[in-house]
Amino acid sequence: MRVDPREEAMMSVEAYILVQTEVGRAAEVARAICEVQGVTRAEDVTGPYDVIAHAEGPSVDELGTLVVSRIQKVPGITRTLTCPVVKL
Repeated sequence: MRVDPREEAMMSVEAYILVQTEVGRAAEVARAICEVQGVTRAEDVTGPYDVIAHAEGPSVDELGTLVVSRIQKVPGITRTLTCPVVKL
């Protein structure tokens, strides 16, 4: 299926990134993640993950690059799990 270039320009890929941090660093990590371009929101939470972030990118590849090259490099992060949003 061919996508009209005008529609493609308006499309974006979204994902939630679940983040585990070093003990006591969730708030600091959430603030740092919020500063990453492409991240629309990051909140420190309770439960098995310490921070949940929402990010957007123009493609799955670029979103993956955002997570690996920018988010995972934030000091205090020990593990991430990326959950792409599907629109059913």
